[in-house]
Amino acid sequence: MDVTGQSVDRRTIGTYAIGSLGTGGFGTLPGLVLIYFLTDTLGVAALAAGLVVGAAKIWDVVIDPVIGTRSDHSLATTGSRRRYMVLGGVSLPLFFFLTFAVPAGIGPTASAAWVFVAFLCCATAFSLFQVPYIALPAELATHYNDRTRLLTWRVVVLTLAILLFGAGGPLLRGLSDDTRIGYLVMAAVAGLVIGAGMLVASTVAPRDKPIARRSPAQSPVASYRAGFDALRRSRPFRALLGTFVLQGLATGMMLAGAQYVATWVLRSEDAVTLLFLALIAPALFVAPVWGRFARRVGKERAFALASSLFALAALSLVGLLWAPGVWIYAPVALGGAAYAGMQSLPMAMLPDVISHDARTHGEGHAGSFSGVWTAGETAGMAFGATVLTVILAVTGYTERVAGQVAEQSSSAVAGIVLSFSVVPALLLVASLVSLRRYRLRKADIDLPPVPAGSVTR
Repeated sequence: MDVTGQSVDRRTIGTYAIGSLGTGGFGTLPGLVLIYFLTDTLGVAALAAGLVVGAAKIWDVVIDPVIGTRSDHSLATTGSRRRYMVLGGVSLPLFFFLTFAVPAGIGPTASAAWVFVAFLCCATAFSLFQVPYIALPAELATHYNDRTRLLTWRVVVLTLAILLFGAGGPLLRGLSDDTRIGYLVMAAVAGLVIGAGMLVASTVAPRDKPIARRSPAQSPVASYRAGFDALRRSRPFRALLGTFVLQGLATGMMLAGAQYVATWVLRSEDAVTLLFLALIAPALFVAPVWGRFARRVGKERAFALASSLFALAALSLVGLLWAPGVWIYAPVALGGAAYAGMQSLPMAMLPDVISHDARTHGEGHAGSFSGVWTAGETAGMAFGATVLTVILAVTGYTERVAGQVAEQSSSAVAGIVLSFSVVPALLLVASLVSLRRYRLRKADIDLPPVPAGSVTR
């Protein structure tokens, strides 16, 4: 799709952005409730719950590079990445529902096995959509500022999705006095909304003439090699991916810990809804501001500022150890404003990295980049939740089944607070070190093509 010299149109921006209903929903709701569902409804031990979710996500990391190169193959032979996106959007609602449809009466071990298999299938369906979806901006917009505009509005919808699923999911769960029925209602409604967002966004995938009449699909080994080649030859990609993975660890840990903070620190399961309102309300207004700020100072500088603000907000939450209370909503709101920039800006920088590589090494590798990117993002979010469960296990968290009364020790509560504050803040600081290695600027992107084989910066 040739959009050289043209601004990306509003219809394209809107249709692409709707896909964030899917990415925001799947990224938020399982991260928020799945481990808590395992430990506090099914009676699965905290460490085992973390292993269940983490193992399913590891599978995601394994298949994402393969889906990326298959997506490139689809583009070369059919002119579009659409078919993978549609397959993911159609299959995800079923597997999302099955993840929470654990039969009553089976023990914790069998329950954990059920969740693992269903969530693995669900994560696979999501990857079929997400990997080509991440590759699209490099094809939909060719200019530095156009990509910022395209991805800024995607993050506005992403922010709405986080609010919709983060606050609305627990509300749907609470509609029934039976906890298991509540989770089923939540899963059915959320799965359908996620799938609908994916299918709408799939219509924006360009349908052009095939690049090649014959383009043999790569084997899994070749797919991994293509991903490693992208990492090896692109220093900007390594720096940006490292930053994003570390931040995924931090936000994944905080997302999984929010329900524990609400229940055991603020002493109200429903407080998780207020936490999400405090997080998202500022982000809705600030996301476009980050886009305008990035156009003035550069995406990388705006990204560094957003990350620093988020680190400060997270660190201040350590005060919950001594004085839990409503003051928590103020730093959470600051973190929400910063999070809008932490999402939109790196996603707008990734197409720049892809186009820079295309100029120097040839077209047709966007799927390889997006496959590795999605694998890194998935790993970060998943292992963030896993690190949380390790901290919970070490500090003595007591699991329970639905309807059972339990109390946590002071050390367990301290573990919850530290995993929601100090540990994420340290990860954010480490991500800023990685970001310093990112060297692409606007002048490196909005240039005429140069001969293949030039050295990347």
